[in-house]
Amino acid sequence: MSQAEREFVLYRTPARGPWQRNASPTDKRILITGAGGWIGSALALALCAGPRETLPQHLVLLDAAESYLYAIDSALQTAQPGMARTAILGSVTDAALLDELFATHAPQIIFHTAACKHVPLLESNPLAALGNNALGTRTMLEAAQRHATTEQFLLLSTDKAAHPCGIMGASKRIAEQIVLANTHPALQTKVARLVNVYGAPGSVVPLFLQQIAHGGPLTITHPEAERYFIDLPQAVALLRAIANPGVGSGLYLPRIAAPTKILDLAHRLLAEMNAPATVNIQYTGLRPGEKLTESLLAPQETFDPNPADSDHFLRVQTPRPSIENLSASLHALAEAVAQRNLPAALACVRRMVPEYAPGHQEADACAVDADELAPAETHR
Repeated sequence: MSQAEREFVLYRTPARGPWQRNASPTDKRILITGAGGWIGSALALALCAGPRETLPQHLVLLDAAESYLYAIDSALQTAQPGMARTAILGSVTDAALLDELFATHAPQIIFHTAACKHVPLLESNPLAALGNNALGTRTMLEAAQRHATTEQFLLLSTDKAAHPCGIMGASKRIAEQIVLANTHPALQTKVARLVNVYGAPGSVVPLFLQQIAHGGPLTITHPEAERYFIDLPQAVALLRAIANPGVGSGLYLPRIAAPTKILDLAHRLLAEMNAPATVNIQYTGLRPGEKLTESLLAPQETFDPNPADSDHFLRVQTPRPSIENLSASLHALAEAVAQRNLPAALACVRRMVPEYAPGHQEADACAVDADELAPAETHR
């Protein structure tokens, strides 16, 4: 992150408080999926930033992107030479690899941050989103349940899952349901539904900085478009806080301010960067899978009237999915993805996430009658 970006952070990380002192798991075997990503790598560095006695017993880094995995592994070697860690190149969808990983390293805490995240790209590749985000989460959780060494499974989700109009959000909503439906008595399962993380690759601020450097224009989808934001240190601190064993299974949201208009963000960044007056703003229209503003809560969700003892996150009351219905739908979804049958896959998505309003790319596929697509599903 550049100096200009640091100075332009919208939400400062809260001051260190009692909730943070023992939030970082110590003397535990920890697995981070998507370890080379924006949040996964920051989390890995944060977990390994303290003195030797506060470090994880062993840190396993899993990522499908070779260059990103190499980068975080090298950074940790510099930060903590000799610390016990293992970098594994592979996918969360590879059940055989995961069985090998769990048998060898027996992780006790899992931070599942691996996901496909870029909304417009995933609108053009919906089967990849469903295969990785939804089915990959199921594969990962089932491995943890099979090997029975994991104490905590924490899924990193997104506010785009709350009331999705894009396949990325819908796939993450299904991932949330998978984690929240866990019945393994010895496994805590938690969902952190984050909002936009300031400065993440592919997000709006790096794009604006690049556009300013090239003399503009700054492209904004709509003058009323707005998003919730937190910064990267705050996101990492939130994950570490929720991973405290005293925080029970459930769905959590960060305590955040009101959403920020992207237009206001653009004007502030132009002023901060002393951009010339010739750099203007151009409206491009909402892209597939996007909406004007994000929701924090899904239909039938409410904030817990008895909140957890933290000034930094809120617990959400959300209906628990039926294990039987969810399992049947996931089986049908896995078959549809394996066969690259998009209409069947989207019909499964609509059954699991009824409020999903597909973008125009998927609308025609969703119009196919669900009973015709998966007759085995309907009688269960």
